[in-house]
Amino acid sequence: MSPPQLLSKDTPDIEDLLALNPRVKTHCSVVPTKQTKENKKHWKRNADHAAPPCTTLFNDFSDIKHTTLSERGALEEAARCLKCADAPCQKSCPTQLDIKSFITSIANKNFYGAAKAIFSDNPLGLTCGMVCPTSDLCVGGCNLQASEAGPINIGGLQQFATEVFKQMGVHQRRTPHAEANPLAGKIALLGGGPASLSCATFLGRLGYRDVTIYERRSYLGGLSAAEIPQYRLPIDAVNFEVDLVKDLGVRIETGRALGTKDLTIQGLLSSGHDAIFVGIGLPEPKLNPIFEGLSPSSGFYTSKNFLPLVADGSKPGLCACKASAALPRLHGNVIVLGAGDTAFDCATSALRCGARRVFVVFRKGSSGIRAVPEEVELARDERCELLPYLSPRKVIVKDGLITAMEFCRTEQNDQDQWVEDEEQTQRLKANFVISAFGSGLEDSDVKEALKPLQFRGELPVCDRVTMQSSVEKVFLGGDLAGVANTTVESVNDGKVAAWGIHCRLQGLPLDTPPQLPLFYTDIDAVDISVEMCGIRFENPFGLASAPPTTSTAMIRRAFEQGWGYVVTKTFGLDKDLVTNVSPRIVRGTTSGYKYGPQQGCFLNIELISEKRAEYWLRGIGELKRDFPEKIIIASIMCSFNEDDWTELAIRAEKSGADALELNLSCPHGMGERGMGLACGQDPKLVEQISRWVRKAVKLPFFIKLTPNITDIASIAEAAKKGGADGGSAINTVQGLMGLKADATAWPAIGKEQRTTYGGVSGNATRPMALRAISDIARRVPGFPILGIGGIDSGEVALQFIQAGATVLQICSSVQNQDFTVIEDYCTSLRALLYLKANPPPVNGQFWDGQSPPTPVHQKGKPVIHLTGEGQSTLGFFGRYQQERDIKLAQLRTEKGALWDAEQGAGALQETKSGQAVVKPAPRIKDVIGAAVERIGPYNKLDNKQQKVALINDDMCINCGKCYMTCADSGYQAIEFDKDTHIPHVNDDCTGCTLCVSVCPIIDCISMVPKKIPHVIKRGIEEKTFYTHALSQCQ
Repeated sequence: MSPPQLLSKDTPDIEDLLALNPRVKTHCSVVPTKQTKENKKHWKRNADHAAPPCTTLFNDFSDIKHTTLSERGALEEAARCLKCADAPCQKSCPTQLDIKSFITSIANKNFYGAAKAIFSDNPLGLTCGMVCPTSDLCVGGCNLQASEAGPINIGGLQQFATEVFKQMGVHQRRTPHAEANPLAGKIALLGGGPASLSCATFLGRLGYRDVTIYERRSYLGGLSAAEIPQYRLPIDAVNFEVDLVKDLGVRIETGRALGTKDLTIQGLLSSGHDAIFVGIGLPEPKLNPIFEGLSPSSGFYTSKNFLPLVADGSKPGLCACKASAALPRLHGNVIVLGAGDTAFDCATSALRCGARRVFVVFRKGSSGIRAVPEEVELARDERCELLPYLSPRKVIVKDGLITAMEFCRTEQNDQDQWVEDEEQTQRLKANFVISAFGSGLEDSDVKEALKPLQFRGELPVCDRVTMQSSVEKVFLGGDLAGVANTTVESVNDGKVAAWGIHCRLQGLPLDTPPQLPLFYTDIDAVDISVEMCGIRFENPFGLASAPPTTSTAMIRRAFEQGWGYVVTKTFGLDKDLVTNVSPRIVRGTTSGYKYGPQQGCFLNIELISEKRAEYWLRGIGELKRDFPEKIIIASIMCSFNEDDWTELAIRAEKSGADALELNLSCPHGMGERGMGLACGQDPKLVEQISRWVRKAVKLPFFIKLTPNITDIASIAEAAKKGGADGGSAINTVQGLMGLKADATAWPAIGKEQRTTYGGVSGNATRPMALRAISDIARRVPGFPILGIGGIDSGEVALQFIQAGATVLQICSSVQNQDFTVIEDYCTSLRALLYLKANPPPVNGQFWDGQSPPTPVHQKGKPVIHLTGEGQSTLGFFGRYQQERDIKLAQLRTEKGALWDAEQGAGALQETKSGQAVVKPAPRIKDVIGAAVERIGPYNKLDNKQQKVALINDDMCINCGKCYMTCADSGYQAIEFDKDTHIPHVNDDCTGCTLCVSVCPIIDCISMVPKKIPHVIKRGIEEKTFYTHALSQCQ
């Protein structure tokens, strides 16, 4: 008879499943180097530069930017940002984007707020997020350059936020002021590129109605559409920003060119135009005489005819004629001449047009490359070969086709002058040559049409501060003005010119300080005011009685930034004055070893205000006089003494305060004096104090409730019974933050290094706060709640409101940042309420607040499902990636150059078609307590409606975290393939959701209805118990 199976030992099938689960190491690992060299090939994720590529880039127009981010990547990167004072990144941005503000919004999942901040200063914020040379601009000034972690990926964050907004389907509007006050003036803009689009946007926002853009092509966007490749700047991004301009009523006329046969400056002025903006760029290439007589048929291109052909063949909708929409067909060796951004765009585009090898040849050394590092890095990654110190001398043509080029060597002499050494020559075989030596204004017809503008050299005269030309009604921007070298600088030219045009039309001096309107949509019109106890709050966000309200001067600054109300720092009678110890406010340790902002919590042992009552009473009066629409709640504290409470309450009422908050919950120091917590933990004392204050004043008053008690709702009930109008929940949670290795705590006071139990605040207290608020809302109806406890965003604010709070108090997030976070909170809450009534047009039902459903992606870039042998999913490393690349190359050869763009458009669909009727957003009062009915006792939860985990193989990064947590903390229901490292959930899954909780990729694992019987393992049993499978509708 076999021995009984050990209950405390895994069965053989489970032991097999656990084969790859980590074990404590008991001895050294020994593997021959030869074997490791083979092993690493299997697991390699980055490119193997020692091996030739297994495919070409032919027809591959997928996103190649290293900066592209998924939501997970964006949230993590935004959390790294320090949000610096006087941020150098902003000073380095030509359009002066408020970078720290938009990154703050991203970190708080307020993607609309981020997009609003971006588009306010840069109407082409999505384009610039994709193509800006950030390493030379904003990123170059990032203070984290001084840290080991490196600077913030600002461009990637900008791209992410604006792309999410693009999916929302929200239209730009004029502000109510501009809508109600239209401005007169007939304005023409020549050229449909970034400078003109920017200028038209700001003119439209100012209120001008008669604004027309004239563009010679059949589409707008300028170089963004015609020359920047699809894999760096998709055409749908350009079209989206053009639509934003059209939202403002700007008219577009295509097929209209600056020339003597169509549009001229003099003709426009004569036809009654009050202002003209010229942003036509520099349309003609600069050519070396050695190329005279050569054309594409012989293998010669310039950037000005090559890149538009590539755009026509790879960007859907640009070329109306399908016959002419094919890519230029290249082969063999391609030489690209030049060292600017355009040259590198030509080089990487050539690979996608069939070139086998690409040489980028330029006169100066590698340190003299004018292209931004991002472009050069991409070209190197794609194995373009860079050949410095060469100057073109001769083109070798045979039978009408280019076969080679000859170059001479360039060198720098002792005077730092570049000279050509004719004795040192080099010949390169080539099938095609692309010249990217810059562009200019060479067309005599265009120059004639620009009269009466004065010229200096080949460009018109331009005031580079106001962008005004020699003709006072004509302004310039972009390449034509001679200042801008990048898209973002052209955008800024248009922005500056728009203000200049406005000043001229309104009779203002051109040096008048600019006051251009911000980006505005229907979201900004959402009303977030709310009424509580007869008091109207313009928004539900207030500063808690805490360090941010240490003085009345700080409160004044907070009101100026937009806070709806404040609760003063708690004060008492002069006989109860306190003196604080130091140190007393320290960062928390609940989020691990995190330094800098975005602390998960703080601990403080600060007492009530050190200032006298008279200071606060006079200050309240001053603030109410200057800010009558703002709400001031006076926070007061006394011991259990009727005379003290009566005196202080009456004095606070006479000061002009709108309401009182009775602090019966301070968890440290004050309780030892018979105040704060000493009163707030006893329902009888709370009720009595409430009766005293109700008898003394007519003002609404609220009890500040302590979480340091088993049943907080009982305290709320006592307060209501005593006459309190509501409660503030919760105050800080009593705790000891941590101990050092030498047994001292932090904060440690004096040479004795003593400490005490302090109050923990911030995000770590949020679950306790939500529990307390929802419990009070359920059990004490009609008792308004001022929510407190880890509210660090508009998204969290909505959680508190739906749990039962009416207004909200903020402290820790201001300690992490500054008073300006109020703008982020307000735009976020408006967006969330708006999206409740107006969900995004594509998959709106699957959005979570402002978060769109996560597309199937790797590193933020979309992927398609491909299978290999046995229909197994192809992974993204080693031989699986190689097989994937081969299959993708085959598909691109079959489908053509438009396939990548069409795949992206198919996944996203069109999001800005038409002007849908905007439905009114719910008010705050409509969503207060919306979640409460779903919160209740455990016994009301249905254990027959089971779910299980489902892993998306194409999003998995093969880390095995789900497998490990399931193995050692769950139910051993996830298998892990030793070769592919793809996890698989088996039938033993009980739906505990641990795997989802530890998975590093958003939505890689989802919980879906269980469709097989739910088998419950009882350990020892004679029969198996089953529950019903979950129906499809659940």
